[in-house]
Amino acid sequence: MKRSFSLVDVLLVLAFCGHIAWTVKASSQCKQALSREIRPHSVAITEFGAVGDGVTLNTKAFQNAIFYLNSFSDKGGAKLFVPAGRWLTGSFDLISHLTLWLDKDAVILGSDNPDDWPVVDPLPSYGRGVELPGGRHRSLIYGRNLTDVIITGDNGTIDGQGSVWWNWFKRKTLDYTRPHLVELMNSTGVVISNLTFSNSPFWTIHPVYCSHVIVQNVTILAPLDSPNTDGINPDSSNDVCIEDCYISTGDDLIAIKSGWDEYGISFARPSTNIIIRRLIGHNRNGSGIAIGSEMSGGVSEVYAENLYFFDSSTAITIKTARGRGGYVRNIYILNVTLVGVDTAIRFDSTFSPHPDDFYDPNALPVIERITIKDVIGNNIKVAGLLEGIEGDTFHHVCLLNIALTVTSGSPWNCSYIQGYSAMVSPETCEPLKESIYPNHSSDCYHLSNHLRSSVGILILAISQAQQQPHHQ
Repeated sequence: MKRSFSLVDVLLVLAFCGHIAWTVKASSQCKQALSREIRPHSVAITEFGAVGDGVTLNTKAFQNAIFYLNSFSDKGGAKLFVPAGRWLTGSFDLISHLTLWLDKDAVILGSDNPDDWPVVDPLPSYGRGVELPGGRHRSLIYGRNLTDVIITGDNGTIDGQGSVWWNWFKRKTLDYTRPHLVELMNSTGVVISNLTFSNSPFWTIHPVYCSHVIVQNVTILAPLDSPNTDGINPDSSNDVCIEDCYISTGDDLIAIKSGWDEYGISFARPSTNIIIRRLIGHNRNGSGIAIGSEMSGGVSEVYAENLYFFDSSTAITIKTARGRGGYVRNIYILNVTLVGVDTAIRFDSTFSPHPDDFYDPNALPVIERITIKDVIGNNIKVAGLLEGIEGDTFHHVCLLNIALTVTSGSPWNCSYIQGYSAMVSPETCEPLKESIYPNHSSDCYHLSNHLRSSVGILILAISQAQQQPHHQ
């Protein structure tokens, strides 16, 4: 007998086809730079007098080695090998066509002397240091205007020894904004993989104004009470792939940014085409994935899947405020597992530290086309706190196939939000109760955008299924 197909069958096939299209695109983006790990020239840091005793300062050795390797940049590039040992250093610059390779038992240690972290100008999209007006300390591993840079190894470690910086921050004795552990600016073709990053003074990995960035198979660790030790922060960057990472820090595991208030609006470089896959981690003072709060240059085309967050404050957050301007649109997050999370989904429109008094309070962010689907969670305190802005409603928020075990008597709290839902438990808030299907799938990002090209596959699948013999 022939099989009859219901609307649910059709939707399932459509969703499957759409997922295939996303997967193919994501896979090609994430693998495109992996062939560049082989370099024709290689030197060890010990050839430049470095001593791996954890006490000797090796900043000059790193700087001299990289200066020497620069002569090979037009000859296929070069590799700087860091063998087993504890290599204390201050900030140093990378160059194009370089692989920085850490052996299994190699540890690069950041100096605890702030003089070994030079002060540099603030980012133009921020206008000042994030924490204090004026400049900021340069990251431990730094580079700008580079092409084809690889930071990798056999799971060696880069340790920022950030506790001294955290103490200065808590005591309010900092003179400048704390440094990141790794920051690359205005660079393209960046691969960071197979390493452990620990105890960053501030954000851990910060690609800013970059394109074609891959972060794979990294572990990022910092104490859960360490301040602002975000894991990976793509900032005004495009074509970024983050996959197969474990992150446990004191703040957001991943935070997508694009500049701060009037400076971000003026600089106008968005973060776009961001892929996040197979991320595991937890925190107590941040989010698993955050967008913002500095998002004034815009954030769009974010795809995140296969996420597992446990014992955390918040799983998914969009942070913004009056005065931010910019936009967050076309966000698609799916296949999320949560255990012991305080808030599963949060839109925070009151995250309002501003760089100065010159921001425009009438610059309102545009938040639209946010789709979150296939989420399960146990021991969740609150399913959603979704707070838009009065006079600036967040539009086309779509929730699909979400099942949470919630301990709060008020699982959802929504204001100035408009959207749709289907198969959400506990039942969502009133502004999102209108069903996605059959009339609003085109309003929900990805639920129809990438499916039209798959109609032929759908028809073929149904035709073949109908021709198969079925037994009673």
